[in-house]
Amino acid sequence: MTFRFRCALLALVLAAFAVGALSCGHQQELVSITIVPTSETFGASNIPVPFDAGLAVQLRALGQYIHPPVTKDVTNQVTWGSDDIQMFTITPTGLLVATGGSCGGAVISATVQTNSSAGNISSSGAIVTASMQANVVCFTGTGTGGSGPTLTVDFAGGGTGSVLSNPSGISCATNCSASFASGSVVNVTATPNSGSTFGSWGGCDSSSAQNPCIINSLTADRTVTVTFN
Repeated sequence: MTFRFRCALLALVLAAFAVGALSCGHQQELVSITIVPTSETFGASNIPVPFDAGLAVQLRALGQYIHPPVTKDVTNQVTWGSDDIQMFTITPTGLLVATGGSCGGAVISATVQTNSSAGNISSSGAIVTASMQANVVCFTGTGTGGSGPTLTVDFAGGGTGSVLSNPSGISCATNCSASFASGSVVNVTATPNSGSTFGSWGGCDSSSAQNPCIINSLTADRTVTVTFN
């Protein structure tokens, strides 16, 4: 085998290797996403939910690729979403923020539509998504009145929502109560969750289809009922 022939053969082998390496790189494909942390809880049972407004945590989205297998930070490439914006908002860069509007649980998602591979090779446009659970603890403690009469809110109907009182004390998405100074005027406003509607109040001194439930003077323990459809 001549020297020239061996050099030509070596050049062909190296070229084939380079093409193969480039091909593998161009076929890199996003197959799954993981959100870190996988769950997060804000607030406490002795803290009114509106006081949680502004609490925040930075989320990260980690993408798992194949060809070759590798994990990359894709936090700024995904589309973030919250299924309950009355409870949480999330910025395009993954900052999760409690709004102080309601309590319970929400699903936070991170989504990528893969219209092409990492090497810009056309693909079928698959949607890759992941989710995490974010929670706000409902307030179950006493309000500003301390040892005064107690106002209890019972929930009824097939829908869901939350209630918030003025003065503060009641802020919950399930049956709860709070104490207020005797003689207090208490207004309780109901907010339905997405997919539900406000139905009615019961047991108030006055109310309307537009809310709120009004207690003109709370001088004894009392129970009102909110219905979500």
